[in-house]
Amino acid sequence: MPTPHSSENFADLLDPRFQKIFHEEKPQIPSMIGQIFTTVPTNGRNNMTWSEVGTLPDIEEFTGTVGYSSSNQGYDVTMTPVEFAGGFQVRRKLFDDEQYHIMDEKPKSLRSSVDRTREKHAFRLFNNAFSVDSYFYSHSEGVALCSNSHTTTSGASTASGFDNLGTAAMSAVAVAAARIQMRGYRGDQAEKLDVTPDELWYPTDLYEDAFEIMKAAGKVDTALNNPNVHQGQFKGYECQRMTDSNNWFMCDGRLRKMYCFWSDRVAPEFAMIEDFDTLIAKWRTYGRWANVFTNWRWVQGSQVT
Repeated sequence: MPTPHSSENFADLLDPRFQKIFHEEKPQIPSMIGQIFTTVPTNGRNNMTWSEVGTLPDIEEFTGTVGYSSSNQGYDVTMTPVEFAGGFQVRRKLFDDEQYHIMDEKPKSLRSSVDRTREKHAFRLFNNAFSVDSYFYSHSEGVALCSNSHTTTSGASTASGFDNLGTAAMSAVAVAAARIQMRGYRGDQAEKLDVTPDELWYPTDLYEDAFEIMKAAGKVDTALNNPNVHQGQFKGYECQRMTDSNNWFMCDGRLRKMYCFWSDRVAPEFAMIEDFDTLIAKWRTYGRWANVFTNWRWVQGSQVT
């Protein structure tokens, strides 16, 4: 696209014979940032750090003296907002002469660009769930959000309840297995936790499978008359911005809101100026934002191969 926009490059906008020239007519995908994250203010800080203190182990039988125990320092995660900016330019002649007010409406396109960019950043949480993503944050555990290598600082055994990575394609059987796996998650002392899976997040390619799993009255894809145990148990989220057509996720929505955060260090802002000598109008947008997860125990991810 030429920069700046000029009459030489947009002859159609100068031709009054056109019935209509379309601009920003395509509907945008609705925002899901608020569905995924809890929004928190930065309070003027350049970065934000979360940490945790672990639980106490089980108490012991009393044999005359109280046995004292201690908690452990958990992992730290630091979120650092990243700067983003963009803009466009229009020569005065094109702005004055074009017949369809497209250039007059063009600043709205910046809003669409910002919103689309932010949505893509929000879905990094899922699209990068199977690798260590350090774009917006650093996590001292040093493993992917969905991994079979999670650790703990307490020294407790991680042999069971520390794996939130699956590989099975979405099916009723796979959803049942993922739910059982999530219900077995353990905390830093290897104690069982109250994790309640109640969401399925999936790409558009899996919407039919997900609908049948969540809505069918009878058992899916069998001739048996058994009731479908998944009916009404999950809220489904069809995600057009998921980049893999096979990967899917099961979540505990309550814990997701506790452990996933979005913060605008500088909310998207917009400005315009006309250069005095060149008569070129410039519009620009600027913002700083980031998102982060502080704990993995809200999600079970299936990386389907």
